[in-house]
Amino acid sequence: MSKHLTASIMVGMVLGIVVGWMVNQGLLSGLADAEHWARFFQMLSTIFLNLIKMLVAPLVLATIVSGLAHMADSSAVGRIGFRAILWFIVASLISISLGLVMVNLFQPGVGVDVAAPTQAIGEVKKLDFYEFIEHVFPKNVVGAMADNNVLQILVFALFAGVGLTALRERGAPLVRAADTLAELMLEITGYVMRFAPFAVFGALANVVAKNGLGILGTYAVLLGEFYLALVILWAILLFAGWVVLRGRAFQLVRYVRQPVLIAFSTASSEAAMPRLFEQLDRFGIPRRISGLMIPLGYSFNLDGSMMYASFATIFIAQAYGIELSLGTQIAILLTLMISSKGIAAVPRASLVVIAATLAMFDLPAEGIALVLAIDQFLDMGRTATNVLGNAVATSVITKWEGMLQPMRDPEADEDIAPSHTPEEGRQGLTLDPAANP
Repeated sequence: MSKHLTASIMVGMVLGIVVGWMVNQGLLSGLADAEHWARFFQMLSTIFLNLIKMLVAPLVLATIVSGLAHMADSSAVGRIGFRAILWFIVASLISISLGLVMVNLFQPGVGVDVAAPTQAIGEVKKLDFYEFIEHVFPKNVVGAMADNNVLQILVFALFAGVGLTALRERGAPLVRAADTLAELMLEITGYVMRFAPFAVFGALANVVAKNGLGILGTYAVLLGEFYLALVILWAILLFAGWVVLRGRAFQLVRYVRQPVLIAFSTASSEAAMPRLFEQLDRFGIPRRISGLMIPLGYSFNLDGSMMYASFATIFIAQAYGIELSLGTQIAILLTLMISSKGIAAVPRASLVVIAATLAMFDLPAEGIALVLAIDQFLDMGRTATNVLGNAVATSVITKWEGMLQPMRDPEADEDIAPSHTPEEGRQGLTLDPAANP
C-alpha cells in the first residue's frame, strides 16, 4: 500500500461513494441501520484525523527549528519571509478577484428559492481582526502545541530557531534533537499514511450516506461553476509556477498528487500536511524552506478558501436579489483580503469570514444556509486547492533562493528530511545545477 498510496486512495474514494449510496438507499439496512453505518464511517475518518493531529505540533516545531538553525542566516529568514508574504498577497488578490469575476459571469444565485427549507446555520463565532492578531502570539507554547495552533507554534519556533543560530555550538545538542524529532515524525507519518485509504473511504461514505447523490443534482449548477472556477485558479497557479520553475512546475503536480487527494477526500488541509512535507522533500525542496513556508501558507495562503469566500458572498447577494455596484464589490474584495488572513485561527473557517463580510455590508447572514447543505463538497475542492497553492508557493520561493535539489522518486521508500551543516543556508545541500543557474 505504501508504494501505491495514490491508487489506494482513489479506490477508497470510489468505494466510499458506492457504499455511502447503498446505505442512503437502504440496501445495507439488513446488516445495520443507517445510524450505525454513519457512526462507523465517521470513526474511520476520525481515527485518521486524530493521528494526523497528533503529528502536526511536533512536526511543525521540529521542522521549523531545525530548518532555521541550519539556515544560520537571520537575514535569509527575513528575505524568505518577505518574499513569501509578497507572494501570498498577490495570490490572495488573484483568488478573490477570480471568485468575483466567475460569480458575476455565471450568476448562480439568480433564481434560487431562498424560501426553500435549508439547514440551520448554527452558532458562527464573530471574526475580530484585532483578536486574531493578539491570538498569533502564544502565552504558553505547551498550550499552543496541545491545541495544534500552527500560527502560535510557528512564532515560538521562529524565536527558538533564530536563538539556536545565535548560540552556535552551545545550541548544537538541541539542533540535533530537533533533527531527530523531525525524522521521527516522518517515520511515524509513513505508518499513519497506510490508514489514509480507509479514512478517505469513511469520509466520503459518511457524506453520501447522509445526503445521498441527489443533493449533487440539486446543486449541480453551483457545484459545476465553482469547480470550473477552481480549475481556472489551478491553471493560473501552475502558470505562475511555470514562469519561475519552467518544466519542473508540471512535475510538481505529480509529486503532490497524494497530499492533494488526501486534502480533497477528507476536506482537511491538516490531514495532508505531513505527506506534503514528505513529497516536497522528494521534489528537492529542503526542510529549511518548506518548514517555514508550509506553516505560514496554511495560515495566510488559502487560495481556494479565499476564492470561495468571494464566490459565496456574491452568490448569496444574488439569491436575495440584491444588486451590488462595482465599488461595493471592490470593497468586499479588500475586506476579504484582510479578514481571510484570520480564518485559520477560528472555527467554521470560511463560513466565519463569509458571515462577517455579509454583516459588514448589510447582506442577509442567514443566506449562509443556502450553501451549508453542500459545504462539504465545496470544502473538498477548496481544501485541495489550498494544498496545491502552498506547494507552488514553496517551490517558487525555493527557486528564488537558489536552493532546489535534484528530484527523487516520488514513490521512494526512504523518508529523509535534509539536515546539514549551515553555510549561507546552502552547505550540505545537493543543489540541482539545471534548476539553480
